[in-house]
Formats: sequence, C-alpha cells, structure tokens
Amino acid sequence: MTFTLPALPYELNALEPFGISGETLEYHYGKHHKAYVDNLNKLVEGTELANKSLEEVIQISFKDSSKAGIFNNSAQVWNHTFFWNSLKPGGGGEPTGELAAKIDQDFGSFDKFKEEFSNAAATQFGSGWSWLIDDGGTLKVIKTPNAENPLAHGKKALLTLDVWEHAYYIDYRNARPAFIKNFLDKVANWDFAAENFAKA
Repeated sequence: MTFTLPALPYELNALEPFGISGETLEYHYGKHHKAYVDNLNKLVEGTELANKSLEEVIQISFKDSSKAGIFNNSAQVWNHTFFWNSLKPGGGGEPTGELAAKIDQDFGSFDKFKEEFSNAAATQFGSGWSWLIDDGGTLKVIKTPNAENPLAHGKKALLTLDVWEHAYYIDYRNARPAFIKNFLDKVANWDFAAENFAKA
C-alpha cells in the first residue's frame, strides 16, 4: 500500500479571512505534511508494515521503540489529516446538539472546556497537539508531545489543534495564545467533531 497526501477539504486560501494564511497552508500542508507521507512510504517499503492501514502502522510502531521513525511519520500523516478536518472557514463558536450537551455535562460548561483546551494547547512544551477526546464515554482534553496522538493510546479523537511552531509562526510569530484563540473563535470545525462524537 502506498500512502498518499489526501486533498485538503478546502482551497489553500479558504482560511485566509479567518486568520490562517494561504502561505501557512502552502508550507504546512504542501511541505510538512507531504514530507511525512514521502518519508513514511520510504520507511515501510519492503517491511511487514507495507500492506497495513495507516491506523495499524501507528498502533504497531508505537509499541516498538525500534520503529520510532515509522511511528513519528505515520502519526504525523494521520494527525495532519485530522487537523485539516478540524478546521473550517467561518467555523469556531460553539457546538450544538448532543455534543454541546455532552461538553456541558463533562466540563461543566463550554467556557470551562475552552479554558481547559486553551490551557493544554498553550502549555504543551515545544511541539505537540491539543485534543478533545472521547475516553470510554467521557469527554476529556489532553495534550500530546511531538507526533503522539490519542489513537496510539486507544482513545477516540474528536477535534485537534496543532501547536507545532510551523502551524502558526508565519501568521502569529511566537504568539501561540493568539493562534489558539483564533482557532476556537473562527475556524474550529464543530461539525467534524460532532460527526466523530456520533461514531464514538
């Protein structure tokens, strides 16, 4: 199986009016994400992982320290695809329906969720991710370093924010908190999160 770079769910410049430039996506998607796909294909070629699904490669390589390079690249392919779908032109605001009710139930309020999610994203030291996950029927916020993701731990991801510097430096320089606020206010794709929640 050859892994491929999936198409973005919108045009490169679609998020520009909402705080994420086409230049950022050109580098982040066109260079970084593509490099993870290319590296993964080279790393698994001729191995027992060559015919596995991306999810299987992530879960197998996470448990084997000798496959750290394969894990890092496979997880980053998955993470970035999930991240692009976590963004939506004109998104942000609050979810509705069952997901909104569940967030209120498990966090106390949407504002409490935002506070917890923003704190996780802001305090992830160095590179990593902030996630809204379904952990056995309870919604939680977690942060993961580098390429690590909920899938590797058997958890269900609903929404994510990439806090690697290349995700925001062109548009926000070193102001990660402003990038986090923009995500929640203007581009978070609650429809995608609700679809994932419905499947959880």
